[in-house]
Amino acid sequence: MSMTDPIADMFTRIRNGSKAKFEKIDLPSSKMKREVAKILKEEGFIKNFKIVTDDRQHETLRIFLKYDANRKEVIHLRRVSKPGRRVYVKKDNIPSVMSGLGLSILSTPKGILTDKSARQADVGGEVLCYVW
Repeated sequence: MSMTDPIADMFTRIRNGSKAKFEKIDLPSSKMKREVAKILKEEGFIKNFKIVTDDRQHETLRIFLKYDANRKEVIHLRRVSKPGRRVYVKKDNIPSVMSGLGLSILSTPKGILTDKSARQADVGGEVLCYVW
């Protein structure tokens, strides 16, 4: 069965895994999911991620979740652009999340970028999600 929104599925698995205090979560891998996971790692929202290949050549993205000293989740995600309603922004209208404390992740012609790097690259694109 095909999935209509794999990025939303990724965010839901991260949210649910964080709430359940899992150490790691596994999900089907894709280029876009790897790039989003790379941004989340660089920005300090997850510990790490890696690609696991099984004997049938299926790639799985394993994400290691991060918690604070009180075992409370440090990542909050909100999907913005959905298959039924895509949200595009121009380079001058890139949203900032929580006055710069969070970030928005965009799909641009130059790849998957954070709001700050999209402003520096002077490109707009589709707003995938907000992270804080």
